[in-house]
Amino acid sequence: MNSIDSTNSRNSILDHFKATNALLEGHFQLSSGLHSSQYLQCALALAYSGDAMRFGELIAENYRGQDIPTVASPAIGGLVIGFATAAALNARFIWTERQNGEMTLRRGFTLEPGEKILVVEDVITTGGSTRECIAALEANGGKVVAAASIVDRSNGAADVGVPRISLVSMDVPSYLPDECPLCAKGVTISKPGSRTPA
Repeated sequence: MNSIDSTNSRNSILDHFKATNALLEGHFQLSSGLHSSQYLQCALALAYSGDAMRFGELIAENYRGQDIPTVASPAIGGLVIGFATAAALNARFIWTERQNGEMTLRRGFTLEPGEKILVVEDVITTGGSTRECIAALEANGGKVVAAASIVDRSNGAADVGVPRISLVSMDVPSYLPDECPLCAKGVTISKPGSRTPA
């Protein structure tokens, strides 16, 4: 188990990702379909429950006292950190998932009209999964008031339509497949994500 520095410093969090082999270097196809030289495999960084709960606490610190009864995450990547954040806030945890390619609210989850929700993800690159999650929740009557992630690969550029925070912000270049310099060099690509890119 690798402890996460309570100071929540960017370097401490990145050191944890490196120590757990969760910060990968190479040539990757992201869930968004974009290509990148770095990939964050959050499943490894969150494999120990104590580490996951610490990250959840760090996110929750930003929302204490805001009367948020529900935390939601898009499956599958956001499930562990979403649950950990909900536990830290003593909130209900629900999730959205894709059915026939569309993000939906399933498994009997229901929302009260106007129910306040915090959406939590592991990593944001373009914000696509978060936006899809928000749309599914709002289509079912919820009111998403904020979003959060452990890592923001867009360095603040991704717009999800609600205020959001991240524990770490990074500027990691991502490329369209036909503009990828790694493809041009013939570097073998891998697809470590949990879903097939669109």
